[in-house]
Amino acid sequence: MPSLDDLKKRIASVKSTQKITKAMKMVAAAKLKRAQENAERGRPYSEKMNNIILNLSDGISDKENAPKLLSGTGNDKVHLCVVMTSDRGLCGGFNANIIKKAKAYFTKISEEGKELKIITVGSKGNDQLKRVYGDKIIEHISFKTSKNTNYFDAEKVGKLIIKKFEKIEFDICTIFYNQFKNVITQIPQAQQIIPLNTENENDKRSEDNYEFEPDEDEILSNLLPKNISTQIFKAMLENSASEQGARMSAMDNATRNAGEMVDKLTIEYNRSRQAAITKELIEIISGAESL
Repeated sequence: MPSLDDLKKRIASVKSTQKITKAMKMVAAAKLKRAQENAERGRPYSEKMNNIILNLSDGISDKENAPKLLSGTGNDKVHLCVVMTSDRGLCGGFNANIIKKAKAYFTKISEEGKELKIITVGSKGNDQLKRVYGDKIIEHISFKTSKNTNYFDAEKVGKLIIKKFEKIEFDICTIFYNQFKNVITQIPQAQQIIPLNTENENDKRSEDNYEFEPDEDEILSNLLPKNISTQIFKAMLENSASEQGARMSAMDNATRNAGEMVDKLTIEYNRSRQAAITKELIEIISGAESL
């Protein structure tokens, strides 16, 4: 049984931890509002750009001469997966959910006998994946120095992907991230960005008819690289909001758990203290009676 001094030190330690988790929860809550607003503002822009590209792709008469970023290489042997996680921990199951979604996709690719290549964006994803898929990771990108999510970081990732695609290092590129729904719920997503997946996008096409100037091919050649960076930026914004929401929820749970532990330790301390006092009284009374 721990001594009174040990219990007292443990209570002080748990209370100190509780103060830290409470402060982290408040910081995450402050950051969440801005991150959520940015994520919600980014969705219409990325969706509209996707719709424009789908409408432009419908207007291309010669599909064989369509931009490669739209039509692809014609093969699906080499898959590039961009796994986007955070650079910091203490955010519950945020990173684990993305990794779980990515690993399920990796297993599917391996079972089909296709080659897998991985780019990790964020230290936590790289730390978890390198244990099993270390030989598959070809690039690791971290934005620890960036205070806020910005388009320039997304463009850096987008240019790297396009550069590798132009060198025909892969056929299909898929990004993995968490879509923000609310503080408690973040939904892991897998989005194919090269070539643009047009099979399941029919319901998103605009019914309006547009006349484009210059030709669709020329517009697409300029718009497709920007769309890749835009989709990555959207994923980064969703990840940022999801991370703060997950951290806020995790720190709230940690604060409550610390409070419960303090209560239990306090009860144990009081019982031990009462037992020690009772024992001393018994010894005093027994000594007095013996005299």
